[in-house]
Amino acid sequence: MPKVKTLYVCQQCGHQSIKWAGRCPECGTWNALVEETVEPSASDSGAPLAVVSPTRLADVALDDTVRVPTGLKEFDRVLGGGLVPGSVTLVGGEPGIGKSTLLLSMAGSLAAAGRLVLYISGEESLRQTKLRAMRLGLSDSSIALLAETQLEVILESIRQVKPQVVIVDSIQVTETGTLHAAPGSIGQVRACAHELVRMTKASHSALFLIGHVTKEGFLAGPKVLEHMVDTVLYFEGESTSGF
Repeated sequence: MPKVKTLYVCQQCGHQSIKWAGRCPECGTWNALVEETVEPSASDSGAPLAVVSPTRLADVALDDTVRVPTGLKEFDRVLGGGLVPGSVTLVGGEPGIGKSTLLLSMAGSLAAAGRLVLYISGEESLRQTKLRAMRLGLSDSSIALLAETQLEVILESIRQVKPQVVIVDSIQVTETGTLHAAPGSIGQVRACAHELVRMTKASHSALFLIGHVTKEGFLAGPKVLEHMVDTVLYFEGESTSGF
């Protein structure tokens, strides 16, 4: 039976090592290696894996790649014309820069157009989300709200609701019970994002992950998240300006 093992993972670049070091050998960041427990995967159990037959390129249908307008003209332009079913978009930026407001506004526009949107708030209560929605004129919107941080509960809600668009605010506070690590650690971020991306690809819904930038200017778990999603959008502001 496979054993649980311990690795040291860099919080900046995701480099893994079996030994602790004061400086990451990959990116050179000091005191960035954090101990994390790695659970054995299903493939490590020795059980036979299901055989999946490949699909011919000529047989792949493109009907599900039609872009869906979000209702926000400039946001559609940045996304290349709208949402693509099955796509995963990471929205990063400093706390308070407007990520949640933008995506809640987008959710309201999509819901008004008849799309089923699930907004998962891990950092604010339903009442706080409602207050923001009222400021945006979305008091009577049909957006489905869920205040939850446990990944397993979130995945089950997605299975039951079957939304066309899922917004997770934010990936740093989402945690899975399969890992013995604190929320926001690179192991938790990687594991939660992986499961959400896998469900998105299987259900052909569009997924938005909100990620906060650290004081050093890095997106928490940057290399891990950037390599797992289809699109990365960064919010930046001028410290000397009102915008």
